[in-house]
Amino acid sequence: MPPTDASTDAGTDPATAGTPDCDDTLDLRLPDELVALIADSGGHAAHLSSDATVGSDPTTAPEPDPARGDLLDHVATWSPATTEAGVFQLVPVRIERDLALISRWMNDPAVAAFWELAGPPSVTETHLRPQLDGDGRSVPCLGVLDGAPMSYWEIYRADLDPLARHYPARPHDTGIHLLVGGVADRGRGLGTTLLRAVADLVLDHRPSCARVVAEPDLRNTPSVSAFLSAGFRFAAEVDLPDKRAALMVRDRALRAVL
Repeated sequence: MPPTDASTDAGTDPATAGTPDCDDTLDLRLPDELVALIADSGGHAAHLSSDATVGSDPTTAPEPDPARGDLLDHVATWSPATTEAGVFQLVPVRIERDLALISRWMNDPAVAAFWELAGPPSVTETHLRPQLDGDGRSVPCLGVLDGAPMSYWEIYRADLDPLARHYPARPHDTGIHLLVGGVADRGRGLGTTLLRAVADLVLDHRPSCARVVAEPDLRNTPSVSAFLSAGFRFAAEVDLPDKRAALMVRDRALRAVL
């Protein structure tokens, strides 16, 4: 369960941010999708960089398969977002087009320290395949800014993910993992801008989702700060199998305030 990273922004220290929010009470009702999927199986990852182009036009997303993707309300059809940095769009990954680029990003030492996917392209492919061949509960995407791929995202159903064993998940909680590909795109607030944009896209296109969540490594202070600056709140420290994480939450109910 890799971490979620973003660009450097000022933020508060999660270690002193307080105790878990008292509203995060445990909902013991299983989501309808989880009940339907128990007979099957299911799986997820985040950091920040952009110096390459992909073979074919990444903004030309494949036609959504009506038999898949409903767990996340067809991410491939989500509209672009206009941000202060430019027009941003999530484009679902295609192995044949995107593997070389994503693998190169994963081999950046700053990214590899948290994602732990350095190595030949086959390492990245092994990470991507279960998502692409799965039931649609996690969708890996390129983040395309003004037509240029510059980040990697995973949009996933946190309530159907192993993460749900470690916090009081609610039906349709939607998680975010992020890495920004190029060094030039890090440390200047771009991560904050894109995190806010993607959280807004989730809330705009997933009416059943009341919260967007993330679990960056507590040691990754630039990432935690970026989430705080993007309107997420620090809800708790969470012990996951591979890290101690900061549970970050962006509430639909507080969207206009934060």
